[in-house]
Amino acid sequence: MTGLLEGIRVLDFTTMMAGPYCTRQLADLGAEIIKIEAPGGEQNRRAAPIRDGESAVYGHLNCGKHSLAIDLKSPEGHRIALDLARHCDVVVENARPGVMTRLGLNHDAIRAVRPDVVYCSISGFGQTGPDSQNPAYAPVVQAASGYEMAMLEQQPEMSRPGFVGVFLADVMAAVQAFGAINAALFARERNGAGRYIDVSLMESVIWLLVYEIQLAQNPLDTPRGYYRPVRASDGFVMVAPGGQLTFESMARAMDASEWIDDPRFLTHPDRNRNYADLMALVEGWTSTRSAAECERILMAGKVPCARYREVHELFDDPQLVHRKAFTTVSDSAGSFQVPNPPFAMGDTPVGARDWIAPFGSSAPEILGGLLEMDTAAVDDLYARGVLFAQSR
Repeated sequence: MTGLLEGIRVLDFTTMMAGPYCTRQLADLGAEIIKIEAPGGEQNRRAAPIRDGESAVYGHLNCGKHSLAIDLKSPEGHRIALDLARHCDVVVENARPGVMTRLGLNHDAIRAVRPDVVYCSISGFGQTGPDSQNPAYAPVVQAASGYEMAMLEQQPEMSRPGFVGVFLADVMAAVQAFGAINAALFARERNGAGRYIDVSLMESVIWLLVYEIQLAQNPLDTPRGYYRPVRASDGFVMVAPGGQLTFESMARAMDASEWIDDPRFLTHPDRNRNYADLMALVEGWTSTRSAAECERILMAGKVPCARYREVHELFDDPQLVHRKAFTTVSDSAGSFQVPNPPFAMGDTPVGARDWIAPFGSSAPEILGGLLEMDTAAVDDLYARGVLFAQSR
């Protein structure tokens, strides 16, 4: 069996999270990824946690990719990159707009040597416009997009936006770029033409704000009822009585059928207006039981419910084990788990490759195989500081 993208070769100039996560998804579907790193190594190679000199974060984002470390500012390094591009179907980069042009590796330069290339640029605010040159990390974009203020509005006990440690902007942009690249490859199969793709983190986050975008244009008289955690005897539980039937099922599961006829809770708008009262009653029930017991009783009653879990609990979760949601990959420091893509395709293999290339280690294989360089020529490039590797 081969992956859906078997035979597709990607030249990967990405760093940090958004770009590498995009190209890792392409690798998970069978594409060959040639990752180009700076002479000092991609920044995430130094990202904690570090085990015996190896970053688990780097491995999480870059498993299954080749690694070449090239001085792209040197004439020979630039020429090698263009020579590699001739053999690649896709190029992905997430530098600040203008950087690839200065390196002579922008879309026009690559298209000159590979006319049908699918070239994807990922940036904070897009390649054009008044904000295009602004530096952007995910927390900055999440603040600028309205996302963090929308989250603050949903946390009445907070007086300022919360800390940011989950980089939604990066992950969303990676997913959008992944989808756009696959759509462009499909179109190329039909008409033979390449595409230029411009993905912004800002617009990717905006896609998360479905209700918020519409409420900003169409304010409601009735307050929106936000789902909120309720306390159990040993933790917290999320109970989501969304529709009428679910609310009634919840009331019966909690032996509180009288809630169904309570004027405060008769309709969905009634419950929204009196959501605090409803959730206080729900918490009166959940707080006398363990989170696991709440989950068991309510799920048996067809009421969406989950106890709040720590991330470390996910690896042994029976449902996730059944779904093969995680797989083991290895670097020189040992093995660890990373998530597989969140979809399956019958008999088509989809999943993270189990190897992580050491820094710069793929040059002999890639340059020998694609550019027909012999060992002496590759060694000479290492010796003259055009190529770099961990062991040299």
